[in-house]
Amino acid sequence: MTAKALPPVVDAETWRRQLDDLRAREKAATRELDAIAAQRRRLPMVEMPEYTLEGEEGPVSLAEIFDGRSQLIVYNHMWFPGEKWQCPGCTGFTSQFTRLEFLDAYDARFVIVTQGPIDEALAYKKRVGNKMTWYSTANSSFGTDVGAPPGGGFAVNVFLRDGDTVYRTWHTNGRGTEQLSHTFPLIDLLPYGRQEEWQDAPEGWPQSPTYTRWAGSEEIAANYGQDA
Repeated sequence: MTAKALPPVVDAETWRRQLDDLRAREKAATRELDAIAAQRRRLPMVEMPEYTLEGEEGPVSLAEIFDGRSQLIVYNHMWFPGEKWQCPGCTGFTSQFTRLEFLDAYDARFVIVTQGPIDEALAYKKRVGNKMTWYSTANSSFGTDVGAPPGGGFAVNVFLRDGDTVYRTWHTNGRGTEQLSHTFPLIDLLPYGRQEEWQDAPEGWPQSPTYTRWAGSEEIAANYGQDA
């Protein structure tokens, strides 16, 4: 079936010339990201108080969540009490991370922390087929203190451990998490992109309301969960 709108058809030389123009911008963006990462490595840090969270095997301190490593990435997963299906954005985002062993070589770990009680959190993890390690901050102020309070949004935080002392080194939320995803970079390569109304696209390109093409939590569970 022919699409309603198509990119213009040109000769190979014209296509290559315009691709080269785009490549110059792509390379500049890559160098800018390198510079941003360099600035991130030079950020100061703030010492964290002691926290006790709940893990699969019981209470754990924040320092223990590092599991012997010195660096830790924490994704704060949104949680809605009493709901069978939690935030589809968080569920979809974290479902991407199925192989995290490569972080071992960098003395790092990546885990999920949520406001949900640990038994409910682990049940949800199993229901949707999530592979990451989950912890609960239901009985701690940790989530609130790092930008993800009860009923609030999601966040990504990075921590550094020196002995039993933990420091917070970086934080982001909202679209700041896109750089950690492989889904959006792949979709953005496509001629039609994300196909969401807010995006700058040529006239006639397929566009629909934001989020409507995102997989729901039930769909993710059907693909990856305990009954998949």
